[in-house]
Amino acid sequence: MDPNTFPTKGNLILAKNALALSRQGFELMDKKRNILIRELMGLIAEAEDIQEQIDETYADAYRALQKANLQMGIHWVEEISMAVPVEDGIRIKRRSVMGTEIPKVEYERKELKPSYSFYHTSMSLDEACQKFQKVKELTVRLAEIENSAYRLAYNIKKTQKRANALQNITIPKYERLAGEIQEYLEEKEREEFTRQKVIKKMQRATVLRRD
Repeated sequence: MDPNTFPTKGNLILAKNALALSRQGFELMDKKRNILIRELMGLIAEAEDIQEQIDETYADAYRALQKANLQMGIHWVEEISMAVPVEDGIRIKRRSVMGTEIPKVEYERKELKPSYSFYHTSMSLDEACQKFQKVKELTVRLAEIENSAYRLAYNIKKTQKRANALQNITIPKYERLAGEIQEYLEEKEREEFTRQKVIKKMQRATVLRRD
C-alpha cells in the first residue's frame, strides 16, 4: 500500500498540493494546445494560398516550356537545362512555438541570370525560366509551412493526450484521495470529540459520587 495514501494530515497536505499542481498543469497544457492550434490554422490557410499560386504558376511555366520545346526543339532545351546551376541559397534554422521546434527557411533570392545565350533561344524559354524560378521560391515556402504544420499537429496531439490524462485521471485521483483523507480525519475528530465528552462526563460523575 502506498504510504502517501494513509489518512494523515501530512498526506492530506501532499494530496492537496498534488491536486493544485495537476490543475495548474492542465491549465498550462490547455493554453499550450490552443496556441499551437491557432498557429497551425494560420499555417494551413497560408499553405492553401501558396498551393493555389504554385498550381497556377506551374501551369503557366509548363505552357511556356512546351512552347519553347516546339520553337527550339526538346533536345536543345534539355541541353540548355543542364547548365542551370544547383540551388545553394537555402539555409534552415529553427524557431520555437511553445516548446515546439519548427523550421525557419532562409532563402537567398538571387537575381535571375540566364545560363544560356540569347542566340538560338526564344522568349518562351525566358518566360519558362522566370515561372519555374517563382515556383521554386513558392515551393521553398510551402515546404517550410508543411513541415511546421506537421510538427505542430504532432505536438498538439501529444499535448492533448497529456491534458486528457491530467483531466480524466490525475486530477480525479487526487480529488478522491484528498476527499477520502479529509473525510477520515473529520470522522476521527468527531470520534475524539465524543470520546473527550464521555471522559469528562464520567470524571464529573466520579467527583459527584465522592462528594
